[in-house]
Amino acid sequence: MDGIINLSKRLLAAASLVSENGTLADIGTDHAFVPVYLYQKKKISSAIAMDIGRGPLLRAKENIASAGLSDFIETRLSDGTAALAVGEADSILIAGMGGGVMMHILEDGRSVFRAAKEIVLQPQSKLKEVRIYLSRHGFAVRNEDMVYEDGKFYPMMRIQYDPSFKSVQNELFYLYGEQLLLSRNPVLYRYLQKEKSVHEEILDRLKRQGSGERIAERKRQIEQILYDNKCAMHYYEETGGKERQTDRSPTQK
Repeated sequence: MDGIINLSKRLLAAASLVSENGTLADIGTDHAFVPVYLYQKKKISSAIAMDIGRGPLLRAKENIASAGLSDFIETRLSDGTAALAVGEADSILIAGMGGGVMMHILEDGRSVFRAAKEIVLQPQSKLKEVRIYLSRHGFAVRNEDMVYEDGKFYPMMRIQYDPSFKSVQNELFYLYGEQLLLSRNPVLYRYLQKEKSVHEEILDRLKRQGSGERIAERKRQIEQILYDNKCAMHYYEETGGKERQTDRSPTQK
């Protein structure tokens, strides 16, 4: 491996959320690209690259050796945090997996995650459920970002365990991300525009399909999505939307 490794846009954004000078545990490391990159950039002092699969872990080990970093980045076969001791890592990264699997890992390794200084998450599904889980289990979102790459949107967040933190119970924040909305993140705005266009088209097709309880229920679901989208769009208006809350009722506009 010659020179500093090149990361994809989504992995580069996730790596940028990792704080400096600590030990990183990369769960589901695959090729170990992120820990190799961060060490090459002198951002971390050491890393533990972990994966549940022997094949990916072997590739990770080869990449680490090729970069000449075997003394600084170790590999461990692990289901989630099973092979990681409490307090062993300052930063924990989980990227490239679905939100359901991610919540399972967070739950199984609760003591490990509570002891870490920070956790960087990049869930690829069930964003609302992940944010609700974090809020209910004492994890405060300290930073959020979102990138667009190869036709997909990738939201991510840096969190810390802080049982004293009280999040704002706003449905829009669970759906779209509090800091993304309050900072008027431009990639989220692009996502909202696409969401609006897609669901307006779906609603138009449903209206042409006639009546029936199943169609009516689907129309209600799409109308709710469009209402939430409209409320989120208010954060991008010139006056801002920091004070706006949604009552989850598309009939009260």
